Amino acid sequence: MSDTPLSTEFLKTVSHGPGVYQMLGRTEVLYVGKARNLRKRLAQYAHFSGPPHSKTAVMLSHVRRVETILTTTEKEALILEASLIKKHRPRYNVILRDDKNYPLIKVTVKEEWPRIVVTRKRVRDGSKYFGPFSSPSAMRQTLKLLYTLFPLRRCKTVRSRSRPCLNFQMGRCLAPCTDQVDQDSYRDMVRQVLLILEGKNQEVLIRLEEKMREAAADLAFEKAAVLRDQIRALKKTVERQMVVANHFLDQDVFGLARRDASVTIAILFIRSGVLGGSQTFFLADPMGDDQAILAQTITQYYSARRHPPREILLPLALEDAPIINEYLAELRQGPVSLAVPRRGRRMQLMEMAHANARQVFADQGKKKKAWEALAASLQKLLRLNRWPETIWCVDISNLGGKQAVGSLVCFVRGEKHPPGYRHFKIRCKDEPDDYTMMHEVLERRLGRGREEGDLPDLLLLDGGKGQLNIGRRVVQDLGLTNHFDLVAIAKEKEEEGEKLFLPGRKNPVILPPHSPALLYLMRIRDESHRFGITFHRRLRSAHTFHSVLDEVPGIGPARKKLLLETFGSYRRLCQATPDELAALPGIGPVLAAILHSRLQDNRNTE
Repeated sequence: MSDTPLSTEFLKTVSHGPGVYQMLGRTEVLYVGKARNLRKRLAQYAHFSGPPHSKTAVMLSHVRRVETILTTTEKEALILEASLIKKHRPRYNVILRDDKNYPLIKVTVKEEWPRIVVTRKRVRDGSKYFGPFSSPSAMRQTLKLLYTLFPLRRCKTVRSRSRPCLNFQMGRCLAPCTDQVDQDSYRDMVRQVLLILEGKNQEVLIRLEEKMREAAADLAFEKAAVLRDQIRALKKTVERQMVVANHFLDQDVFGLARRDASVTIAILFIRSGVLGGSQTFFLADPMGDDQAILAQTITQYYSARRHPPREILLPLALEDAPIINEYLAELRQGPVSLAVPRRGRRMQLMEMAHANARQVFADQGKKKKAWEALAASLQKLLRLNRWPETIWCVDISNLGGKQAVGSLVCFVRGEKHPPGYRHFKIRCKDEPDDYTMMHEVLERRLGRGREEGDLPDLLLLDGGKGQLNIGRRVVQDLGLTNHFDLVAIAKEKEEEGEKLFLPGRKNPVILPPHSPALLYLMRIRDESHRFGITFHRRLRSAHTFHSVLDEVPGIGPARKKLLLETFGSYRRLCQATPDELAALPGIGPVLAAILHSRLQDNRNTE
């Protein structure tokens, strides 16, 4: 193996200590792993003798070199591994494609007048956080209830006002800004909000019922009626909640199911004994055994933005459980328990998580059948030479040729594949010429794709016959004829609907407006347009806020702000004399002369 990256000579140079190794291909990181003994772990890869078509064998065939990073402890290796996986997203690691942060409800208890805020980021600011809420609609219902029952302030800051805002007049705020409520009453309301978010609704109900009886006894019937409505609304919420545990612990329950090479993972979120939602992941062909897959999932899932709960229930014991436990405890800044239940109530929760994981396979089966029917329809209607599993769509966005950009989106088996998305700044010209711009984008992307072996099954162009001809020319010039199918989609007249242009066919294909195949292609085209126009607007916005001041050496953000604040407008600044400019602090006569000259030159060219 002297000519391989894992040769005997290379292994002799590898440390026996803990660390992280990276398997590198020609242009990308293929795999990131950790080990308590780097040489021993890499030697296992060097002497791998599994099936030639296994995922490990395929990965090793693409490895061009191996890099190692030594760490002092196994925990450092674990943290570094998780960081590198999130940074490089290697194709052979477990990657949680849906790694978004679910929304949280935040109560700013450290503020003088606390408020309720929705956030996706958990920071250590002393506030109370509740969630995550996997269902935004469920979170909105919770917020609606809280705002109805307890009208805490909604404004970001409390400033003294002469009269309360509209929220107070609508009964949606207690107006602490005008001293309409005392601190004790406000804090008591905050405590009740916290109790509800902790799932202790019964305690709040008891308090509200006592207050209602007291108000009725004092003949304060309007106050008693308000409390009665609050009690009714809260009772409806209590009825909808599903209590799954007889404690008030926060728990995450991991379920894992395997079918052939595929693995599914389900996570149940239990907060204060109440099931708040779930999240699932489908891993088509992950490397490693179930222990390794679960460990990588946990270290990727939890982060500084997504803290672990007090207890995590797992379907099996982890090899590096003590290290992972220590890592999670640091994230939470408190103890975290990793438990593998065998009986009792926790085992029932585990069975529920397993059922959710198995359900993912059923859902994937339905998606697969729907996709296969759609792909067959596309292949038949458009006479495609190959199964359209991977589809790229290219679009051009510009305004009079300015800030022109190309966008490419990628769909795989009917779903968006964001790692395949690309933006292109047009280099060729500054006047509107969609054909030349399309030619540049296709040449750049397909040329790179040819080198890397990364090409679609179907290339969809946003445009008519002209764009199709440009695509055919680029494909021929790059020697990619018959490597993929080519189609252009355009709406030339509103009443005629969408037209599909195919190579070698004079007239366009016109599908029924509600054809699933057409709707799918339109969805891809619209996504490409959205992706491109967003980037174009960002460039246009940056250009709009750019001025000649940004081009003058010695004029930074602070001096630019000083100039505009002093003279009030760019027009007035252009009329200023060198002496007026030099009189400003930090400008001086030399810089004033350069600035005045540049401003006058710019006015003369406008």
